Amino acid sequence: MDERQEILSAPLTFNWTLSYRCNFTCDHCYSRDEVCNELSTADNYRIIDVLAEQQIPFINFGGGEPLLRDDLFDIAGYATQCGLNVSMNSNGWLLDSKVAQRLRDCGFKSVGISIDSPEPTVHDQFRNMPGSFTRATHALDSLADSGLKSTMSSVVSRINYRCFQDLLDLARDHHVTQIYLHNFKCSGRGFKNRENLDLTPEEWQTFYREALATKERISDLIISFDDPVIASLPGYQHQSMVKGSSCGKLSLHLRPNGDITPCGFIPVVVGNILKDDFETIWFESPVLKAMRSKVASGKCASCSVFEDCQGGCTARAFATTGDFNQPDPHCWK
Repeated sequence: MDERQEILSAPLTFNWTLSYRCNFTCDHCYSRDEVCNELSTADNYRIIDVLAEQQIPFINFGGGEPLLRDDLFDIAGYATQCGLNVSMNSNGWLLDSKVAQRLRDCGFKSVGISIDSPEPTVHDQFRNMPGSFTRATHALDSLADSGLKSTMSSVVSRINYRCFQDLLDLARDHHVTQIYLHNFKCSGRGFKNRENLDLTPEEWQTFYREALATKERISDLIISFDDPVIASLPGYQHQSMVKGSSCGKLSLHLRPNGDITPCGFIPVVVGNILKDDFETIWFESPVLKAMRSKVASGKCASCSVFEDCQGGCTARAFATTGDFNQPDPHCWK
């Protein structure tokens, strides 16, 4: 069988970092210490032309803080004109009612705001920005008033895993219908602060059991996860397009200079979207091939659920061991 028939013709999503610049210095950030040249507006239009040619349906702008790019609205508007669906994640500091309306006018489908604790002081300390909680909740209200769909993103860590139910209530209070409970990635500053912020494998297991039970019980709020290690829980039935990590299989990441990495948390460049042939990167990259065909190593070699979880989060394994094939350090089995 042709190997190309076993993977998608192109990724479904590009997570695009237009800039690593940010007005926050969060304790868990993967990118705050990154330095990278930024492309011009014209070159970013060229990137959109490539994405449209490859029929990639979704772009999600992250960062860094996307709203620090003055041309964000122009870039998003051009992407919308080219038929792409555009979303964004923001810390909310720069997002008021006027900005929310501009985001809607240039075609954004949804905007996610990061809030990591229901307690304003705890959130502000985690983000190292006094007043950030108030600005973030105001951003959610501004998005709701504009009619643009909002989501809320929370990185699960030691500051919030015991009170995530209160995060759900906060989302409801600000007209959010979907909350993403992101797993802690151990990359960048997250690696430096891992001992203080990350949970033990047993704590992750307890958290996911409770969170999944809550997800099944409620109907007014969508709870989303991005952690393949959940597949090792007995009875977990979620059907995904791929097993294990989705990076390199359903999605790729773009750095500000056009370099492509498997995801934002794996700083391994597989090519440049403006300099290299995209299909060659997608189908032939040795790095992407290795991520799509992980080999059970360590305790995974004798684990009955490796086929389902594929060793858990590849980014976390790589950050802590330098090897894609090593077990996810969050795994409790």
